[in-house]
Amino acid sequence: MSRQPAPSEHPGGTTAVVGDRVLTVPNLISFVRLAGVPLFLYLFLVARADVVAVLVLAIGGTSDWVDGWIARRLQQVSRLGELLDPLADRLYILATLLAFTAREVVPWQFTAALLARELLLLVSLGVLRRYGYGPPPVHYMGKTATFLLLAAFPVLLLADAAPGTAPVAGAIGWGLAWWGLVLYWVAGAMYVVQAGRLVRARRAGAVA
Repeated sequence: MSRQPAPSEHPGGTTAVVGDRVLTVPNLISFVRLAGVPLFLYLFLVARADVVAVLVLAIGGTSDWVDGWIARRLQQVSRLGELLDPLADRLYILATLLAFTAREVVPWQFTAALLARELLLLVSLGVLRRYGYGPPPVHYMGKTATFLLLAAFPVLLLADAAPGTAPVAGAIGWGLAWWGLVLYWVAGAMYVVQAGRLVRARRAGAVA
């Protein structure tokens, strides 16, 4: 059974033309973002170079928005890019959470809440593949949640690395982090609902 891409709603009702190109500017940015994950882990856990680690996280979070904007602006949206972008997002979030938990920058309960959402999405993806569908395109709610989380992490790290900034940076960082967590779960629920609709439609078609 061939896998079909799950349909998605785009902000503003627009649909981008998806191509098969590999060497595009947005894809190169995504590859650089992927390379930044092990670099961040080394700087934060091994070298303990927290200031440089903050810069790596900040660049990774900013480039998350930049590569999407460039893809639409230059009409370089590609199937590979649609896979690389959310992969880089998830790796940044998971790597940062695990590293922050190891150094007690964030409590394990916060990490567990985000990991539980990832597990829910993983189960949903498994169900979609069983019925011949590929992963659903990233929803704007998920992108907003990812942006908030990737913005929160450098600020939380700054608050931990520079205690003098903690009163302000900590408040801003945790405000962004908790909003990101809530929207992350909202986006997860939307993916589950979307997957349920696709599965019901496939079952109805099979019965007919």
